Amino acid sequence: MAPGPAGRTPVFERRTTDGGGGGGMDGGSGGGSAEKVVALTFDADMTADQGPRAASGERFDNPELVASLRRLKVPSTVFMTGRWAEEYPAQAKAIGADPLFEVANHSYSHHAFSSPCYGLPVVEKNAMTRDVERAFTAFRKAGVRNVVPYFRFPGGCYDDTALRALAPANVTAVQWDVVSGDAFATDAGAVAEQVLDGVRPGSLVVMHCTRSAAPATEAAVRRIVPELRERGYRFVKVSELMEDSA
Repeated sequence: MAPGPAGRTPVFERRTTDGGGGGGMDGGSGGGSAEKVVALTFDADMTADQGPRAASGERFDNPELVASLRRLKVPSTVFMTGRWAEEYPAQAKAIGADPLFEVANHSYSHHAFSSPCYGLPVVEKNAMTRDVERAFTAFRKAGVRNVVPYFRFPGGCYDDTALRALAPANVTAVQWDVVSGDAFATDAGAVAEQVLDGVRPGSLVVMHCTRSAAPATEAAVRRIVPELRERGYRFVKVSELMEDSA
């Protein structure tokens, strides 16, 4: 997407259908009769300081979820932190080599770009672009392909300062309009219901690809996908959702 006003990083949150473009930038939304498409996105979270927890056996990956997406043939966008790619390079490479998926940037450190933000440590303004670039470097080192120039703020937290600071990174910030509620949830049915109740044509759903923090996601997806297909929805990556929204 083109740069936002005054050189700010553009923000996309759903496909709009008002006929006048806008693409959901900076919180916009549209009406009208849209094609029934929906993008499922998955955050592969791991903060820079969680190495000891991973070493002790905590799992920040979710290979069962990835396997289910493949089995169900669901095109998806994975927002991956650089630290996650370093911890699970073989999985990162495999996801990035699969044409079903595209890999986007979720920062290197998974620290916040504005505060307060769920208690996350904060990235200094002058380090924001460097943090994003460090994640792209981690992807390259892991051999990740199908990388797209999209960025998701950790926690979804951002402000005008962050949008201005990230402009040199030449990325589009991607938010969402449907919160799955899968973070720390144990009831897959409740997660599925929240998504199914929230999806509209052009929606962008945020979910997680982290077993320890989102243990119910894989089971929820196995219900969400067939029900949305029964309703006539087609699953797309963010890149396709964005195509007609500029």
